[in-house]
Amino acid sequence: MGNVLAASPSNPSSSSNVTSIPPPPPLTAPPPVADGKPPPAEKRESNNPGTYEDLHKSCKDVFPQPFEGCKLVINKGLSNHFQVSHTLQLSGMGPGAYHFGATYVGNKQMGTNEAFPVLLGDIDTTGSLNAQMIHQFTDRIRGKMVIQTQKSVWVLVQSDAEYRGNDFTASLTAGNIDILSGSGILVAHYLQRMAPRVDVGGELLYHYGSGQEVAMMSLAGRYTSDRWIASGTVGQTGWHLSYWHKGNENVKVGVEYEYNTRARDSSVSAGYQIDVPKSNITFRGMLDTNWTVAALMEKRLPPLPFTFVLSGMVNHSKNQARFGFGLNIG
Repeated sequence: MGNVLAASPSNPSSSSNVTSIPPPPPLTAPPPVADGKPPPAEKRESNNPGTYEDLHKSCKDVFPQPFEGCKLVINKGLSNHFQVSHTLQLSGMGPGAYHFGATYVGNKQMGTNEAFPVLLGDIDTTGSLNAQMIHQFTDRIRGKMVIQTQKSVWVLVQSDAEYRGNDFTASLTAGNIDILSGSGILVAHYLQRMAPRVDVGGELLYHYGSGQEVAMMSLAGRYTSDRWIASGTVGQTGWHLSYWHKGNENVKVGVEYEYNTRARDSSVSAGYQIDVPKSNITFRGMLDTNWTVAALMEKRLPPLPFTFVLSGMVNHSKNQARFGFGLNIG
């Protein structure tokens, strides 16, 4: 289930760009597994292809997320179900920002790593709010509500409904539905497992308002091997192709190709992730055809709950360079 803002007509790969905050892992401990058998929900979803928006997720996770300036993140668990976070960022590119976040995870256990309901909230010093509520109503039906504001202006009100079958996932997203003005966005996703390694699906986006109606459709496919995943999304607004390869337990690489039919612009990006377990270090780096080179290093400092982060990005064609460092506590 993706954010409908990322599914606007100008985006060539709407379902792959999700701006909402992903839910953190549950704070509660998983229930014991009886007789070594998984819970019924996990057994039922063993052949489920997952969601349409996660088609390119493995490849995207390899790429770094660089930042500029100084960043401090403090996470504090108040109980098994509730935690808060404080984020302070200082940058030479603009004014400093402070974010306060809160997360609540319920006690309805649906798997070894999932518990519901999940409530997420983040607010900054300007009053901008990003809030989510995720709940698993049954073993197959999940719902999500997203609200985003910028200062005092409502930017997004989105509702998602998802149904997971034995070998398919279907979802419907409704965003910014205004009955009085007659506007809104509807997005339908469907992903089917055709073979043990092959998934195919489609997306239908319908945008109406201001006396205009726009409908767009895209098709997608994914092939999953033991060590690599190839995914593709082709639609009226563009193409999005990705390839993810696992060299070994510590090395992963990814390549993405994106083409925008309206702008007639294309780009290719290559990224990598290297884990050094003995040194508790993770490297991520990337370069693309726009002459951008970026890298990020995370150094964990056990037994203390500290993670030191170094970030850098250079664009040679634009003569731009941005560097940052951060510390995550908790």
